[in-house]
Amino acid sequence: MLMVWGGVVIGLVILLLAGDALVKGAVNLSLRMGIPALIVSLTIVAFGTSAPELLISINAALDDAPGIALGNVVGSNTANVLLVLGIPALLAVMHTSQCDTRKSYVIMLVSSVLFIALAFRGVFDAIAGLILLAVLAVILVDAIREAMAHRRAGQALEVEEEPEGADPDMPWWKIALFLVLGLIGLPLGADLLVDSSVEIAKIFGVSDTVIGLTLVALGTSLPELATTVMAALRRQADVALGNVIGSNMYNLLAIIGVASLITPIPVDPEFLRFDLWVMLGASLLIFPLVFLAKDLTRIWGVALSALYLGYIALVLI
Repeated sequence: MLMVWGGVVIGLVILLLAGDALVKGAVNLSLRMGIPALIVSLTIVAFGTSAPELLISINAALDDAPGIALGNVVGSNTANVLLVLGIPALLAVMHTSQCDTRKSYVIMLVSSVLFIALAFRGVFDAIAGLILLAVLAVILVDAIREAMAHRRAGQALEVEEEPEGADPDMPWWKIALFLVLGLIGLPLGADLLVDSSVEIAKIFGVSDTVIGLTLVALGTSLPELATTVMAALRRQADVALGNVIGSNMYNLLAIIGVASLITPIPVDPEFLRFDLWVMLGASLLIFPLVFLAKDLTRIWGVALSALYLGYIALVLI
């Protein structure tokens, strides 16, 4: 039992470190090759930070554990709203009333509805994957177009000034080292985490879907939680809310989109009856923060965190 749980912990650690290494390597390689920092931030960084979840979903689907593949995404999106926003709100009030995330939020809701509609086909296959990736491509093109318009208008963009992991003086050998560590570590960590999670499901007599929705989803949401906690302590509400909305959008469109092109991912009927609706409901909960100019106070923190604990209890029962 200790070895199995140790495998989960080691797998998560390897995934987080390898994902960070891949982002640093890819960002600096792109910048050294002359790709604008703006494009790097909107594409490479976003995809790089989703790489752990992507590898987990692919490995789980190939290992005949589709519940982990889908549970990882659906559970992470639910955790991102209820837990990743809930816990930081307990530490400090976030003035989300001052943030304008309406467009991104609507895109996230539309992506969620599209994802649920495709799930009712019973399987995420190549057709579903192409649809999800096509929507993602449209969103990325629009984001790049909008960002370029801001720059032409003389409005500085924070995302362009400081891409994650950027180091203008990083030598080529170090860039190569980060890329190698990331490319080796990600599949290794994903394989270890999936295998250990499947073993835990067998030991406790629960489905791989339950493990995906809880253990794996919570583990892969840790980077978002850490980022949002720091943003709350620094009173950067826009970073906190934007981090959750962006992560949820990429989870639905990019991760399952790519994974379903590699191998079909069947949908457990339980997702259609319960978990997908919880994910959508959690997303709708933050409507007042986005459209009604409400701040994320400690009362919100208590409510969101309690709802997440209740959801986990229902899943485990």
